[in-house]
Amino acid sequence: MSAPRPDRRTGWVLGHVAGAPVVLAPSWLLAAVVLTLVFTPSVRTWTGAGGGVLPYVVALVFVVLLFASVLVHELAHGLVAKARGQQPREFVLTLWGGHTTFGGAAPSPGTSALVAVVGPVANLLLAGGFLLLADHVAPDGSVLQAMTWAGAVANGFVGLFNLVPGLPLDGGRILEAAVWAATGDRHRGSVVAGWTGRVVAVGVVLLVLVRPYVTGGTPDLGTVAWAALIGAFLWSGASGAVRAGRTGRVVDAMTIGTVGRPAVVVGVRSSLAQARTTAAAAHAAEVVVIAPDGRPAAYVDADAAARVPAELAGSTDVLAVATPLPAGTVVDGTLTGDALLEALSRASANGPVMAAVVDGRVVALVRTADVVAALRH
Repeated sequence: MSAPRPDRRTGWVLGHVAGAPVVLAPSWLLAAVVLTLVFTPSVRTWTGAGGGVLPYVVALVFVVLLFASVLVHELAHGLVAKARGQQPREFVLTLWGGHTTFGGAAPSPGTSALVAVVGPVANLLLAGGFLLLADHVAPDGSVLQAMTWAGAVANGFVGLFNLVPGLPLDGGRILEAAVWAATGDRHRGSVVAGWTGRVVAVGVVLLVLVRPYVTGGTPDLGTVAWAALIGAFLWSGASGAVRAGRTGRVVDAMTIGTVGRPAVVVGVRSSLAQARTTAAAAHAAEVVVIAPDGRPAAYVDADAAARVPAELAGSTDVLAVATPLPAGTVVDGTLTGDALLEALSRASANGPVMAAVVDGRVVALVRTADVVAALRH
């Protein structure tokens, strides 16, 4: 699976491919142990062996081969993405298999779909390779033949399952790209593919629960547990895609007018009464105090100003009820969308309130809390 993600590297770096590290997450160790224990009984059946260490060794080798197939899947994503101008950030092997992270979103629907589809295709090619080994190279009835058959089945399943059209699966990324291409709206694609992914998540669990009853049996507790875990993983990823799509729409429409509060300016020698009169005349919610050099120096704290009686407002210095604006809390008020959000994010590191300036003139104050509220809306 592939998606832009924040850079949060945890684990051991095995090497670098396409300029990005290959990371083995600590959770992979848990997956390796659990899967080895799960596959060992099957190995005993294949080999006819009883106790001993050999079945565990064979099962562990198969698990390593399985995760190597996952790595090939992820490397296919990254190499094709790099060839299309989208730099991979890291390849990670985890409890759930793996994922590839990128420094940014795909530039076009075509690139997004191509990067998504090559992962499952790589697995299907591996499945074909394992199948050829099983049929033409491995001795009949041998452990090697059993393992190559298992490799073919595992890769075939991973390849086909990842093509199911619902995020966070690769097929969901393809569906997202198709909707994006048809509508011109990337975020609508994310929402559609995310909702489809939720249907897939529920379907996986229902299939495991209902199918045994249809065939006259009862659900196996272990299989149900795995299906529940996989369903929860898919639901979480799908829900994240839906939220991201909705947030993306908000970001695309973001302007200073949607997240800022209109502001007027007064000089540092103004009284609170003058600030109130100026704000009322302009129907502005905020008052910014301008320093002699023309930069925004402070803003009037509404709570502090409200505590000053009207009869004292004329003799109260506006700076007495103002909060300083630290250096770096000024943003370009003409920016929109992602560029505006980036600028606000950088400026908010210096203070929670920022002044928006257009052509050297303060037009609004933007509060971090208002931006967060807009993104959650």
